[in-house]
Amino acid sequence: QVQLVESGGGLVQAGGSLRVSCAASGRSLMSMYAMAWFRQAPGKEREFVAAISRSGSSTDYTDSVKGRFAISRDDAKNTMYLQMNSLKPEDTAVYYCAAKSTLSYRVYLENYNYWGQGTQVTVSS
Repeated sequence: QVQLVESGGGLVQAGGSLRVSCAASGRSLMSMYAMAWFRQAPGKEREFVAAISRSGSSTDYTDSVKGRFAISRDDAKNTMYLQMNSLKPEDTAVYYCAAKSTLSYRVYLENYNYWGQGTQVTVSS
């Protein structure tokens, strides 16, 4: 079991940067989980943004954020991050972190077991 809490969302102008964080807590070590960020814009379905493997050595991104966003994790701090640069109005959404208990060191784009409550990111034009 793991509990996830996102933070760091806010309002930023187009072209700006923002870093959102996901703090994990619970009985299991964070290193036992593959993790990811998803987002949901108003009126749209939740979509995959970025994923990171248990070790942090593998990552994957949806095409629209490649080269602008960077996912990372610090298991010693039980925290995952999403650094977002060159933000666009279309990045406006609620950003959710997710975790999946696994023995594998691959990245996962879906089938996550645990979810946070989300943090709002708004990019103004």
